[in-house]
Amino acid sequence: MRKFQKTLEAILKDDNRYAAGAYVFVRMALDFTVKRVCAANPERRERHVSAAELLDGIKDFALETFGPMAYTLFEEWGVRDTGDFGQIVFNLIRAQALRKTEEDKIEDFSGGFDFREELVEPFLPKGKK
Repeated sequence: MRKFQKTLEAILKDDNRYAAGAYVFVRMALDFTVKRVCAANPERRERHVSAAELLDGIKDFALETFGPMAYTLFEEWGVRDTGDFGQIVFNLIRAQALRKTEEDKIEDFSGGFDFREELVEPFLPKGKK
């Protein structure tokens, strides 16, 4: 964990668009996603997940962890859409805290899901959706 803290400090020194909490959240959401994907597919040998799989994990982990506060926390952290998660992931890749394959592209994170639709609307009263 200390190494991740040092990595995070270096990233934030170069790029302060996102709060430290966003990076910690992405790291935890990645672990959540890998466990879920591997549990669903025990024969799967690789632990690498695609951008789409990670975004699904991010959404589900956010809802499980923060419930109706997920949208507010993302806003507080400077995360406005799924493309921002791509920026965070690729900052972590550049800092060698994560790895990517040749097929992974930052653009794969754009347009993943609508924050309002997935993180706010499920918690609105029926007549407000």
